[in-house]
Amino acid sequence: MKRVVVKVGSAVLTQDGTIALERMQSLVDFLAELKKKYEVILVSSGAVAGGYTKLKLDRTVLANKQALAAIGQPVLMHKYTKKFAKYDQLIAQVLVTAANLKKDDDIDRIKRTVDTLISNNVIPIVNENDATATDELEVGDNDQLSAYITKNTDADMLIILSDIDAYYDGDPRENPDAKALKKVSHISKEELQKDVNPHNIFATGGIVTKLKAADYLLNAGKSMFLASGFDLRDVRSFMLEGKHRGGTLFMRDGE
Repeated sequence: MKRVVVKVGSAVLTQDGTIALERMQSLVDFLAELKKKYEVILVSSGAVAGGYTKLKLDRTVLANKQALAAIGQPVLMHKYTKKFAKYDQLIAQVLVTAANLKKDDDIDRIKRTVDTLISNNVIPIVNENDATATDELEVGDNDQLSAYITKNTDADMLIILSDIDAYYDGDPRENPDAKALKKVSHISKEELQKDVNPHNIFATGGIVTKLKAADYLLNAGKSMFLASGFDLRDVRSFMLEGKHRGGTLFMRDGE
Protein backbone atom coordinates (compact mmCIF):
# COMPACT_ATOMS: atom_id res chain seq x y z
CA MET A 1 0.00 0.00 0.00
CA LYS A 2 1.34 3.44 -0.90
CA ARG A 3 1.88 6.05 1.78
CA VAL A 4 0.72 9.65 1.37
CA VAL A 5 1.17 12.78 3.47
CA VAL A 6 -1.70 15.28 3.49
CA LYS A 7 -0.92 18.83 4.58
CA VAL A 8 -3.70 21.28 5.39
CA GLY A 9 -2.95 24.94 5.99
CA SER A 10 -4.22 27.55 8.41
CA ALA A 11 -6.08 29.38 5.65
CA VAL A 12 -8.25 26.27 5.21
CA LEU A 13 -8.61 25.30 8.86
CA THR A 14 -9.43 28.77 10.22
CA GLN A 15 -12.05 31.41 9.52
CA ASP A 16 -12.77 34.67 11.33
CA GLY A 17 -10.24 33.87 14.06
CA THR A 18 -11.57 30.43 14.91
CA ILE A 19 -11.35 26.82 13.70
CA ALA A 20 -13.48 26.19 10.58
CA LEU A 21 -15.27 23.10 11.87
CA GLU A 22 -17.22 22.29 8.69
CA ARG A 23 -14.06 22.36 6.60
CA MET A 24 -12.29 20.25 9.22
CA GLN A 25 -15.09 17.68 9.03
CA SER A 26 -14.86 17.62 5.22
CA LEU A 27 -11.13 17.02 5.54
CA VAL A 28 -11.66 14.20 8.04
CA ASP A 29 -14.30 12.62 5.78
CA PHE A 30 -11.82 12.70 2.89
CA LEU A 31 -8.99 11.25 5.00
CA ALA A 32 -11.22 8.40 6.18
CA GLU A 33 -11.89 7.50 2.54
CA LEU A 34 -8.27 7.97 1.55
CA LYS A 35 -7.16 5.62 4.31
CA LYS A 36 -9.04 2.76 2.64
CA LYS A 37 -6.54 2.94 -0.25
CA TYR A 38 -3.39 4.43 1.29
CA GLU A 39 -1.40 4.76 4.48
CA VAL A 40 -2.11 8.32 5.63
CA ILE A 41 -0.12 10.90 7.58
CA LEU A 42 -1.64 14.32 8.26
CA VAL A 43 0.44 17.48 8.69
CA SER A 44 -1.92 20.02 10.19
CA SER A 45 -1.58 23.73 10.79
CA GLY A 46 -4.02 25.52 13.05
CA ALA A 47 -2.43 25.35 16.53
CA VAL A 48 -1.81 29.10 16.78
CA ALA A 49 -5.31 29.84 15.52
CA GLY A 50 -6.72 27.33 18.01
CA GLY A 51 -4.88 29.09 20.82
CA TYR A 52 -6.15 32.46 19.64
CA THR A 53 -9.74 31.25 20.10
CA LYS A 54 -8.93 30.93 23.82
CA LEU A 55 -6.59 33.86 24.40
CA LYS A 56 -6.24 36.96 22.22
CA LEU A 57 -2.50 37.66 22.11
CA ASP A 58 -0.52 39.60 19.52
CA ARG A 59 0.60 36.91 17.07
CA THR A 60 3.49 39.03 15.73
CA VAL A 61 5.39 38.58 19.02
CA LEU A 62 7.33 35.29 18.95
CA ALA A 63 6.75 34.46 22.64
CA ASN A 64 3.02 35.08 22.20
CA LYS A 65 2.91 32.92 19.09
CA GLN A 66 4.66 30.10 20.93
CA ALA A 67 2.26 30.45 23.87
CA LEU A 68 -0.73 30.38 21.51
CA ALA A 69 0.64 27.24 19.87
CA ALA A 70 1.00 25.59 23.29
CA ILE A 71 -2.61 26.49 24.14
CA GLY A 72 -3.93 25.64 20.71
CA GLN A 73 -2.31 22.27 20.05
CA PRO A 74 -4.55 20.35 22.50
CA VAL A 75 -7.55 22.39 21.28
CA LEU A 76 -6.79 21.33 17.72
CA MET A 77 -6.24 17.68 18.64
CA HIS A 78 -9.45 17.59 20.68
CA LYS A 79 -11.41 18.78 17.67
CA TYR A 80 -9.73 16.23 15.39
CA THR A 81 -10.43 13.48 17.93
CA LYS A 82 -14.13 14.34 17.95
CA LYS A 83 -14.30 14.49 14.14
CA PHE A 84 -12.49 11.17 13.64
CA ALA A 85 -14.67 9.49 16.28
CA LYS A 86 -17.37 9.35 13.61
CA TYR A 87 -15.18 6.70 11.93
CA ASP A 88 -13.93 5.07 15.14
CA GLN A 89 -10.49 6.23 14.00
CA LEU A 90 -7.68 6.68 16.51
CA ILE A 91 -5.26 9.55 15.94
CA ALA A 92 -1.89 10.49 17.46
CA GLN A 93 -0.01 13.75 17.90
CA VAL A 94 3.59 13.88 16.63
CA LEU A 95 5.42 17.15 17.35
CA VAL A 96 8.78 17.77 15.68
CA THR A 97 11.30 20.60 15.37
CA ALA A 98 13.78 21.52 12.66
CA ALA A 99 16.52 20.25 15.00
CA ASN A 100 14.93 16.77 14.87
CA LEU A 101 14.99 16.86 11.06
CA LYS A 102 18.72 17.62 10.98
CA LYS A 103 19.77 14.56 12.99
CA ASP A 104 19.74 11.09 11.45
CA ASP A 105 18.99 9.44 14.80
CA ASP A 106 15.99 11.73 15.38
CA ILE A 107 14.75 11.16 11.83
CA ASP A 108 14.96 7.39 12.39
CA ARG A 109 13.01 7.71 15.65
CA ILE A 110 10.31 9.83 13.98
CA LYS A 111 9.99 7.27 11.19
CA ARG A 112 9.82 4.35 13.64
CA THR A 113 7.11 6.13 15.62
CA VAL A 114 5.12 6.89 12.47
CA ASP A 115 5.56 3.33 11.17
CA THR A 116 4.38 1.89 14.49
CA LEU A 117 1.32 4.15 14.58
CA ILE A 118 0.35 3.33 10.99
CA SER A 119 0.86 -0.42 11.52
CA ASN A 120 -1.59 -0.17 14.42
CA ASN A 121 -4.24 1.59 12.33
CA VAL A 122 -3.57 5.04 13.83
CA ILE A 123 -3.35 8.27 11.80
CA PRO A 124 -0.33 10.35 12.86
CA ILE A 125 -1.01 14.10 12.97
CA VAL A 126 2.28 15.98 12.66
CA ASN A 127 2.98 19.61 13.50
CA GLU A 128 6.03 21.70 14.25
CA ASN A 129 6.63 22.11 17.98
CA ASP A 130 6.21 25.90 17.86
CA ALA A 131 6.20 26.18 21.65
CA THR A 132 9.90 25.26 21.88
CA ALA A 133 11.23 26.13 18.42
CA THR A 134 13.66 29.03 18.10
CA ASP A 135 14.27 31.34 15.14
CA GLU A 136 17.41 29.39 14.31
CA LEU A 137 15.71 26.01 14.60
CA GLU A 138 12.35 26.62 12.96
CA VAL A 139 11.22 24.62 9.96
CA GLY A 140 9.47 27.88 9.13
CA ASP A 141 6.24 26.70 7.59
CA ASN A 142 4.24 23.51 7.38
CA ASP A 143 4.65 23.26 3.60
CA GLN A 144 8.35 22.67 4.13
CA LEU A 145 7.70 20.46 7.17
CA SER A 146 5.31 18.27 5.20
CA ALA A 147 7.90 17.86 2.43
CA TYR A 148 10.53 16.76 4.97
CA ILE A 149 8.06 14.34 6.54
CA THR A 150 7.15 12.94 3.11
CA LYS A 151 10.77 12.20 2.29
CA ASN A 152 11.85 10.97 5.72
CA THR A 153 8.92 8.62 6.34
CA ASP A 154 9.28 7.04 2.88
CA ALA A 155 5.92 8.39 1.72
CA ASP A 156 5.27 8.37 -2.03
CA MET A 157 3.37 11.63 -2.37
CA LEU A 158 2.57 14.87 -0.60
CA ILE A 159 -0.89 16.40 -0.99
CA ILE A 160 -1.14 20.08 -0.08
CA LEU A 161 -4.68 21.36 0.51
CA SER A 162 -4.66 25.14 0.46
CA ASP A 163 -6.48 28.36 -0.36
CA ILE A 164 -4.38 28.14 -3.54
CA ASP A 165 -6.17 25.61 -5.77
CA ALA A 166 -3.35 25.06 -8.32
CA TYR A 167 -0.11 26.47 -9.70
CA TYR A 168 -0.86 29.01 -12.43
CA ASP A 169 1.21 30.38 -15.32
CA GLY A 170 0.58 33.85 -13.85
CA ASP A 171 -0.93 35.45 -10.75
CA PRO A 172 -4.70 34.80 -11.06
CA ARG A 173 -5.40 37.69 -8.68
CA GLU A 174 -3.79 40.10 -11.15
CA ASN A 175 -4.34 38.27 -14.43
CA PRO A 176 -7.83 36.85 -15.05
CA ASP A 177 -6.46 34.93 -18.05
CA ALA A 178 -3.90 33.02 -15.96
CA LYS A 179 -4.22 29.27 -16.54
CA ALA A 180 -3.78 26.48 -14.02
CA LEU A 181 -0.96 24.08 -14.86
CA LYS A 182 -2.02 20.44 -14.57
CA LYS A 183 1.48 18.95 -14.45
CA VAL A 184 4.83 20.51 -13.56
CA SER A 185 8.16 18.67 -13.76
CA HIS A 186 10.56 21.57 -13.16
CA ILE A 187 10.43 24.81 -11.14
CA SER A 188 12.68 27.72 -12.11
CA LYS A 189 15.03 29.43 -9.63
CA GLU A 190 13.21 32.69 -10.38
CA GLU A 191 9.92 31.25 -9.13
CA LEU A 192 11.56 29.82 -6.02
CA GLN A 193 13.10 33.17 -5.10
CA LYS A 194 9.94 35.27 -5.23
CA ASP A 195 8.64 36.90 -2.05
CA VAL A 196 6.38 34.83 0.20
CA ASN A 197 2.86 36.28 0.12
CA PRO A 198 0.43 34.44 2.43
CA HIS A 199 -3.27 35.30 2.21
CA ASN A 200 -4.30 34.47 5.76
CA ILE A 201 -3.27 36.16 9.02
CA PHE A 202 -2.41 32.80 10.59
CA ALA A 203 -0.52 31.51 7.55
CA THR A 204 3.25 31.63 7.12
CA GLY A 205 3.41 30.53 3.49
CA GLY A 206 2.01 31.27 0.07
CA ILE A 207 2.63 29.79 -3.37
CA VAL A 208 6.42 30.18 -2.97
CA THR A 209 6.62 27.87 0.06
CA LYS A 210 4.56 25.31 -1.85
CA LEU A 211 6.90 25.54 -4.83
CA LYS A 212 9.89 25.07 -2.51
CA ALA A 213 8.25 21.98 -1.04
CA ALA A 214 7.54 20.66 -4.53
CA ASP A 215 11.10 21.35 -5.70
CA TYR A 216 12.52 19.57 -2.65
CA LEU A 217 10.37 16.50 -3.38
CA LEU A 218 11.07 16.52 -7.12
CA ASN A 219 14.78 16.42 -6.30
CA ALA A 220 14.11 13.51 -3.93
CA GLY A 221 12.19 11.57 -6.58
CA LYS A 222 8.82 12.16 -4.90
CA SER A 223 5.64 13.77 -6.23
CA MET A 224 3.29 16.44 -4.89
CA PHE A 225 -0.30 17.36 -5.64
CA LEU A 226 -1.59 20.87 -4.91
CA ALA A 227 -5.35 21.44 -4.71
CA SER A 228 -8.04 23.45 -2.97
CA GLY A 229 -8.76 22.71 0.66
CA PHE A 230 -12.04 24.62 0.49
CA ASP A 231 -13.54 22.41 -2.22
CA LEU A 232 -12.18 18.86 -2.08
CA ARG A 233 -13.67 17.67 -5.38
CA ASP A 234 -10.35 17.96 -7.25
CA VAL A 235 -8.33 16.01 -4.69
CA ARG A 236 -11.10 13.42 -4.34
CA SER A 237 -11.18 12.93 -8.10
CA PHE A 238 -7.41 12.61 -8.34
CA MET A 239 -6.76 10.37 -5.34
CA LEU A 240 -9.94 8.30 -5.12
CA GLU A 241 -11.09 8.10 -8.75
CA GLY A 242 -7.84 8.45 -10.65
CA LYS A 243 -9.15 11.43 -12.63
CA HIS A 244 -7.11 14.63 -12.88
CA ARG A 245 -9.78 17.33 -13.15
CA GLY A 246 -8.15 20.20 -11.29
CA GLY A 247 -5.13 20.94 -9.14
CA THR A 248 -1.46 20.64 -10.09
CA LEU A 249 0.64 17.48 -10.04
CA PHE A 250 4.37 18.03 -9.52
CA MET A 251 6.20 15.01 -10.92
CA ARG A 252 9.35 14.34 -12.87
CA ASP A 253 8.85 13.42 -16.54
CA GLY A 254 8.83 9.71 -17.11
CA GLU A 255 7.65 8.84 -13.60
